[in-house]
Amino acid sequence: MEATEIAEKIHGEEDHPRAASEAEFRRFTGIYLGIVAMLLAITSLGGANATKTMTNANIQASDTYGFYQAKYLRQTAYRLAADQLEIMLSANPAMPDAVRGRIERQIQHWRSTAERYESDPEGGTGKKELLATAKRWEARRDRAALRDPYFDYAEALFQIAIVLGSVAIVAVSRPLVTLSGVLAVVAVLLTVNGYFLLVHLPLD
Repeated sequence: MEATEIAEKIHGEEDHPRAASEAEFRRFTGIYLGIVAMLLAITSLGGANATKTMTNANIQASDTYGFYQAKYLRQTAYRLAADQLEIMLSANPAMPDAVRGRIERQIQHWRSTAERYESDPEGGTGKKELLATAKRWEARRDRAALRDPYFDYAEALFQIAIVLGSVAIVAVSRPLVTLSGVLAVVAVLLTVNGYFLLVHLPLD
């Protein structure tokens, strides 16, 4: 056997473990990127839900406040009308009893209606109940607004992690995979915080 053939054989035997190691690295990194892509999908879903909740809650709060304002205007109109009838009764003491009775019943009706507009626990449409409902919608909107930035930053980090992992497969670079993993871990923490708001971070 010639010297060149021996050298080629030795070189081939040395390359075989290296090729196997690179193949193992690429397989591991590919699985890792698949997991990161799944986490990115979960994060995107959380961000979309937070945005949808924020928009819907804001609309509901606005509509409830509009209903509250309409109740307030109608309540004021009833009270003013009742006050005017009472003034009219005071100015006409000689008014026939039948007419006076009808006017007094009308005054009582408007007063009771105005009171029902102030609070209606059974129907849940009194001003007091509407204001409480609007506050709940605002709280839900504000909570969704707090959650949304965490999902946004997590999505960006997951995408960067995927890019770095893809480059690492081509370059067979373990440092790039390590950096990608660090970013993915941070993104996971942000995603968890986006769902549960365990801590408040100044992201907005």
